[in-house]
Amino acid sequence: MTAHAPSFYFPSPRTEKFCSQCGTELTRMVPPGDTHERDVCESCGAVHYQNPRNVVGALPVWEDKILLCRRAIEPRYNTWTLPAGFMELGETTGQGAHRETIEEAGVNIELGPLYTVIDVPHAEQVHFFYLAKVLDPALAPGEETLEARYFRPDEIPWEELSFRTVITTLEHYLHDRETGSFPMHHYGIPIPPPKRRPA
Repeated sequence: MTAHAPSFYFPSPRTEKFCSQCGTELTRMVPPGDTHERDVCESCGAVHYQNPRNVVGALPVWEDKILLCRRAIEPRYNTWTLPAGFMELGETTGQGAHRETIEEAGVNIELGPLYTVIDVPHAEQVHFFYLAKVLDPALAPGEETLEARYFRPDEIPWEELSFRTVITTLEHYLHDRETGSFPMHHYGIPIPPPKRRPA
């Protein structure tokens, strides 16, 4: 019997049920010599570590205009973002930011300095954004982008931005643009407050 292909694909959940080494059901426990609970195989001894995932991206600028991409994927479908995505194995944060910019906007850039490093512990992520200079303004958005466009600072669609890391990176950039100095910013994003139910 041939299995049918799924109608859509999604990231595998963090919590695992079976050992990827031997197939035995995993136990949630603190392994010897450790201080945190892990998914542990008590048959072969494999410890399935889970660590924060790195999101890497760029803030590309062309003649004082900022490049944003409208997302074609969830989460935050149809909202604007800086070109960014998950870092791949075997690449540096800079290489990942450059790759994501090409994949999402199809634009040629010169990567500048690391600009924001943002801890997002409730999402188990760390976000890295680099400043970038656009070398050729031609755009060729990829499959994950509905539209790519350059915005003047007064045109930024603040109410339609995708993530708080994007919003705060843009806020830092516009402030630093006034001073002409662009230091690296390292900060954390707190857990969003729960939405209040209508009375």
